[in-house]
Amino acid sequence: MDKKNALRAGALAAGTTLMMLLMSSPALALTRDDGDDPGPGLSVIETLGLFVVAPIVLFVGIAALVWVLDRSKDRQDPTSSNITVKGGAKAEA
Repeated sequence: MDKKNALRAGALAAGTTLMMLLMSSPALALTRDDGDDPGPGLSVIETLGLFVVAPIVLFVGIAALVWVLDRSKDRQDPTSSNITVKGGAKAEA
């Protein structure tokens, strides 16, 4: 029964991929629309800076802010700090 389900899932995935490829027409991207005014393209360095370096810098910056401003040490569990043990009796198993 597992082989039938796997075959069915594979056929569905292949059919969906094929339909998406057939329905999308990249040739239409070559025709310009009225009022379309694209700017100059980005260089490789600009592209890497914008899509690789900038997100990494933002992530590190936000993580550093969270780490610096974290006050979790001030909020300890109050139940573990106010337990007192009276006497020297040990629990027996």
